[in-house]
This record gives sequence, C-alpha cells and structure tokens, in this order.
Amino acid sequence: MSSPSTQGSDLEFVVRTIARTAVDNEQQFGDLDAVAGDGDFGYSLARGFEIVLADWDTFDRATPSDFLKRVAMVISKRVGGTSGPLWGTAFLRAAAAVKDQPDWAALNGRDAVAMLRAAAEGIKARGRSDIGDKTLLDALIPMTDAVEQRLGEGGDGGAAEAADVARVAATSARAAADATTPMQAMRGRQSYTGERSIGSPDPGAVAVAVMAERIADTWDARD
Repeated sequence: MSSPSTQGSDLEFVVRTIARTAVDNEQQFGDLDAVAGDGDFGYSLARGFEIVLADWDTFDRATPSDFLKRVAMVISKRVGGTSGPLWGTAFLRAAAAVKDQPDWAALNGRDAVAMLRAAAEGIKARGRSDIGDKTLLDALIPMTDAVEQRLGEGGDGGAAEAADVARVAATSARAAADATTPMQAMRGRQSYTGERSIGSPDPGAVAVAVMAERIADTWDARD
C-alpha cells in the first residue's frame, strides 16, 4: 500500500486552515454552544487561534514535532475554558506521534492517521470522555476511521488521492457531527443541562466538521 504524501507544507496548510476556520467561525461556534452550554466555545477557540496566526512565522520548524509542540503551547495558554487543555493536548499528542519523523518531506498518510489517533487519545484522557459522550470525539474518531480506511484502499499515492482523502475526511466528519444532534451530552458544560442538550449538534464536533470541510474545499489552492 502506498500513502499519499503529507509533506511539511501540507501539514502547515492544515494547521493554518484549522486556525483560520476557528477565527472565521467564532460566532457560529459560539451560537451552537449557547444552546445548551455557556456560549464561550467560539470566543475561546478564536482568541487562541488568533495568537497561533499572529505568531505563525516565529514557530520552530526544525521538525514537524517541534512545530506542533509550539502550536500546542500557544493553544494551551491562550484558549480559555475547557477547550484550551483539550485542544492543546490534541496538538501535543499529535507532536509526539511524529517525534521519530524529523523529515518534513517524509510525512505521509500513515503519519496523518497516527497524529489524528494520538490527538483523539489525548482528548479522551484529558477530558475523561469517549465516543458517544457528545463531544468533538464523536466527529474526530469516525473521521479518522474513514481516512484510515480510504488509505487502506491504496491508490497512486499522488496529489489527486490526497485531495480525495481530504474530501473523505470532510464528508465523514460532517455526517458524524450531524449524528450528535439526538445525543445527550455526558461530558463538559453541556452535560450540566441534561436533556436540554438533546436536539442540537455538539459544537466541538461541528467545529471538527467545518475545519475538515474547509481543508477539503481549499486543498487544491494551498500554497
């Protein structure tokens, strides 16, 4: 099996797109969170990722792991509420997943899956949550499963396949995020409202879906 290239510029593109999406969708994410939470999710995420974008050119890029660690540190320090520790841990675990891969150009699809898996495991541990608890894990884990399955189907390993994998990620994340609507939140602030959390999608899961969709939509236009 060959894996599509996930070169350094692609990893930077993904992280930068995640940051831009968080900032651009502050109102949407906040409104979703206000339905059954305290409404600060969009604000907190945007404020942290604004710093990521502002400090972008200063990040250590000696290795992919070093780069992701710096992003993790900014998020952990600058994102408020429960989102900071969770998203910061996700990036930190992703960094650890590629610590033995110092060559940006050698990153591939298997590394991408490893980073996503590590991020999910970090969120599970930090948030004491799992799939089914109505959190971002309910989009992140199915998305990762779909990406891994698509990679396992093989292909030419080229740019066209990488774009297809990005689209698979976006489609699966959206379906999974939508599927959180009938769930009752079991973790986080929304869990305090009990049945009131039923009937609207989880804000974190929606954020994962929106980010994945923007990555897929802009993949061919990346620098």
